[in-house]
Amino acid sequence: MTARPASLGASPPLWLVICGLGITQIIGWGTTYYALGALSEDIARATGWPQSLIFGAFSASLLLSGLISRWAGRLTDRIGGRGIMTAGSAFAALGLAVIGLFPHPATYVAGWLLLGIAMRLATYDAAFASLTQIAGSGARRAISYLTLFGGLASTVFWPVSHYLSLSVGWAETLLVYAVLHLVVCLPIHWLVLGGARGDEPGEAAQQEQPILAPGPARRRAMILFAAAVALNGLVFSAISAHALPLFAGLGFAGDQAVLMAALIGPAQVASRIGEILLGRRITAMQLGLIAFGLLPLAIAGFALSGFTWQGALLFALLYGASNGLVTIAKGAVPLSLFGARGYGEILGIIAAPNLVLNAAAPLLFALLLGVATPQAALLLAGGFALGSSLFMLWLARLHPR
Repeated sequence: MTARPASLGASPPLWLVICGLGITQIIGWGTTYYALGALSEDIARATGWPQSLIFGAFSASLLLSGLISRWAGRLTDRIGGRGIMTAGSAFAALGLAVIGLFPHPATYVAGWLLLGIAMRLATYDAAFASLTQIAGSGARRAISYLTLFGGLASTVFWPVSHYLSLSVGWAETLLVYAVLHLVVCLPIHWLVLGGARGDEPGEAAQQEQPILAPGPARRRAMILFAAAVALNGLVFSAISAHALPLFAGLGFAGDQAVLMAALIGPAQVASRIGEILLGRRITAMQLGLIAFGLLPLAIAGFALSGFTWQGALLFALLYGASNGLVTIAKGAVPLSLFGARGYGEILGIIAAPNLVLNAAAPLLFALLLGVATPQAALLLAGGFALGSSLFMLWLARLHPR
């Protein structure tokens, strides 16, 4: 699928679309997925709610995102990214408002379920599909540029959430975020995504044929990549949720653990800049091999160093770089394999098991840390990371180009 002619869509220049979506991705990720990282202790202190409720509702939201993932992707293909992402902003505003205006356990859970819908409709998967509807099969670089913005979400919103909560309270902070979705994200999605339209009758014949047409080879490739993404996401979600207690158990002081966590964000952004600079020289498959291969390498290097301070620094840098590149690979590899037609549904299918495992990973890793040493838990995570990279290697051997 090539880019749509200007006469068929009211889309601004692609650079403006990317910048607009970049702003909404920073706000979207920062006010939903990353919000609890800064607000959970304030919520628990103010309400007396247990951590199981505070984080359990978040896990339920990710589970719901996974359950609706394929449906959301198919709907994106049918009606276009403009309507989907605008609706996602509305769901985000509603979910945040429900939690902020009516702080009660029942409404807290209900609000997070609304945010689960919002995250699927207004973050990366929907944004990647929207960019592909505008730029066609040449959307890879647009996706790479967009992820640079998304990588800043935690860097921006963790301190903003912390200090805003100290100033006005956690509930009021969420209300501020609800307003951001209504007055910033929603209008941007409507204004910049005029060209992100759904498939039209008769359009299929004019589109580029995908490398893998429907059939057994296509299904096998989709399964292999979904497995690679899911296992990789399982490890990232588990380690990210327990980074501080994990490193404390490995013998690192609090300030050392904070420094390691602080290195992850810059490494993530740096890897994405590197991909933009070198992206024309490597194929999507090569990108996938590098992205998924860095995570087991990070854990192996940490273990081989004897879990030393130097090994921890290397781990943080490789861990961040892997996460940065995996985000791009999740958009670029399916585009190269399956083409632009039906891209939204394909992303939905691939994302579903990843989102479900992301929902379960923090609890599973907490249980593991309760019965095993931090070293053993990290090595087991490394095994899953290795499995992820092997699935990607299998896929690359089947479809090297």
